Amino acid sequence: QVQLVESGGGLVQAGGSLRLSCSASGTISSVNNMAWYRQAPGKQRKRVADISLRGRTNYADSVKGRFTISRDNAKKSVYLQMNSLKPEDTAVYYCNADVQTILPPVLQNYWGQGTQVTVSS
Repeated sequence: QVQLVESGGGLVQAGGSLRLSCSASGTISSVNNMAWYRQAPGKQRKRVADISLRGRTNYADSVKGRFTISRDNAKKSVYLQMNSLKPEDTAVYYCNADVQTILPPVLQNYWGQGTQVTVSS
């Protein structure tokens, strides 16, 4: 059983910052690609940023230069530092990860429960 637990969401004014965290727990052998997605009301879930096991990162154009994704492999955790937040960043943010479990020895994709980020104008 693998769980991804997010934290760090909240309400912030435009121009402010928030830092999201996500930790994986369970009988885990390794956590490979990790990513953050977001879903605004009435819209599809979209990838915000992702990071490989070795630290290679990719960002959606809408957040480049404002958001930074990072990870701590020892803690099986991924982070999203969000600066210069805009009202259009308002959404539920979801953690996503490819996890290799010990028993059974399989690689599966998991989602966190989501954390709300609201940016007021």
